[in-house]
Amino acid sequence: MPETAPQQQLLHLVMGGELTDLTQNTFKDLSKVDIVGVYPNYATAYAAWRAKAQQTVDSAHVRYFIVHLHRLLDPGQPTA
Repeated sequence: MPETAPQQQLLHLVMGGELTDLTQNTFKDLSKVDIVGVYPNYATAYAAWRAKAQQTVDSAHVRYFIVHLHRLLDPGQPTA
């Protein structure tokens, strides 16, 4: 059975919390930022982001974000 090449990990971080102002991405309290997790690709990060965003839909000042960690780790990498 031939070995398949491992998929390249394009790490993404999902995080969020309450913002001080909806016009800026400034968290009200950094000690309460919710780190949802680190994911190996955008699709799984998006699924986690969507789930958290739906859970907090009634909290107008709570926002979740997807951070493209792979771009920070390798800034010379072309974006898809």
